[in-house]
Amino acid sequence: MSTIHNTPRLALRGISKAYPSVLANDSIDLRVMPGEIHAVLGENGAGKSTLMKIIYGVTQPTSGEMHWEGEAVRVSSPAHARGLGIGMVFQHFALFETLTVVQNVALSLPGKPDLADLARRIVAVSERYGLPVDSGRLAHGLSVGERQRVEIIRCLLQNPRLLIMDEPTSVLTPQAVRTLFTTLRQLADEGCSILYISHKLDEIKELCHRATVLRAGRVSGGCVPAQESLASLARLMIGKELPRTTRGAAADGGEVRLSVQGLSQRSHDPFGVDLKGISLEVKAGEIVGIAGVSGNGQQELLYALSGEAPLADAPPIRICGIAAGRMPPGQRRALGLCFVPEERLGRGAVPRMSLARNGLLTAYGSGLLKYGLIRFGAMRALAQRCIEQYGVKCGGPDSQARSLSGGNLQKFIVGREIMQCPRLLIVAQPTWGVDVGAAAFIRQALIDLRSAGTAILVVSEELDELFEITDRIAVIAGGQLSPATPTQHTSVEEVGLRMSGMRPAETLGKECSHAA
Repeated sequence: MSTIHNTPRLALRGISKAYPSVLANDSIDLRVMPGEIHAVLGENGAGKSTLMKIIYGVTQPTSGEMHWEGEAVRVSSPAHARGLGIGMVFQHFALFETLTVVQNVALSLPGKPDLADLARRIVAVSERYGLPVDSGRLAHGLSVGERQRVEIIRCLLQNPRLLIMDEPTSVLTPQAVRTLFTTLRQLADEGCSILYISHKLDEIKELCHRATVLRAGRVSGGCVPAQESLASLARLMIGKELPRTTRGAAADGGEVRLSVQGLSQRSHDPFGVDLKGISLEVKAGEIVGIAGVSGNGQQELLYALSGEAPLADAPPIRICGIAAGRMPPGQRRALGLCFVPEERLGRGAVPRMSLARNGLLTAYGSGLLKYGLIRFGAMRALAQRCIEQYGVKCGGPDSQARSLSGGNLQKFIVGREIMQCPRLLIVAQPTWGVDVGAAAFIRQALIDLRSAGTAILVVSEELDELFEITDRIAVIAGGQLSPATPTQHTSVEEVGLRMSGMRPAETLGKECSHAA
């Protein structure tokens, strides 16, 4: 660590934040020095994101003091925070859907920057840090990973003195993570302070100088991550040993529940990726994973599979033996499909609706309707079972979806779909933003569902996750899908290279012969 002075860059004293139903932060003390990369650890709902929003001026504390470079300050807004030199990369991205990338970035910069010049700066920063993004694209057409890149680039262009990063690597390839870590270390060497939130404990151990642990809104401890093991970091974070997934053998010769044959489709987004000759099979009793750098056709493929972008012809997609390419989502669900989209708020759940009503949106076939009328008691009971079985921290079935932390909302959405006992489950980014304990629980739930005979397709940029739970794995790049290889016959490094387009010669040869 370099350029450490006696005066903290940021000091919090007794920070508390109370909401009507929960005390999110309870008398939190925190110090971050110049040039320090400081981790904030905690389970979903521990109060991490609330604390970061207080520092960034998104919300105001109920009590407590904040000192910036030795002076007491009350950050009134994000614009005030940026004026002080504080930048933040949000877990739930803060982009205006109808504006382009360059316009979104311009809004965070002082004055009225020239958009043409700013576009060139965006390209330069994206190339320097290995975060490719098209500055002319509209935000609503960006995938989760692409939005994350925009957030990171936007912060880097502000030259912050304190950079807050909330799950910054959740949808980056291993190679992109290495590049980002190099960037963060360079920033720290230049005196920038970094507050780093991640559920990836190996990242915390490798990158961060110090760590503060939150539990139930309070500081429960601190450590030097480099001096801890992954197991001890997990114990500090969740208060118990990290659960381990157990994976039996995949079913042999199960029926084909999802068949995609020669799927080609133009993207509805002019900046999107066209699908080109995609073929894929997922059988009962197996988990097939699709890896890829965000923005390579995952979003378009998921829209085609879910029915949100029906095809002109039915045959390219068959669900449980039925030609389903022209079917809307409701008809595909009637065949036994359940679906977890990558966007939690907006597609996975309606923010202002209660969890009970959000459960009704997709689980209406699970006894929640009678003679076309809603059974409200059954609706609330299903939401309550999901809350209990999946450890969702909230105020109950009547809690609005937007009131939950990202990880807790993810647990509810995944649980809602698994509880319907689908014949085919398609899941995008199943543990994005979920703490290590909850992630292990969700992965085990997917494995158990597969062992019960469900066919599961997982689209994820979390390679360790794919290697932990999948039986076969394919790579999507430029709208084309490689053959699915048995997971045990490949490696994280090889898949990561294929995701980046730098394919080993033997892998490329196999794929070319397959295409021929």
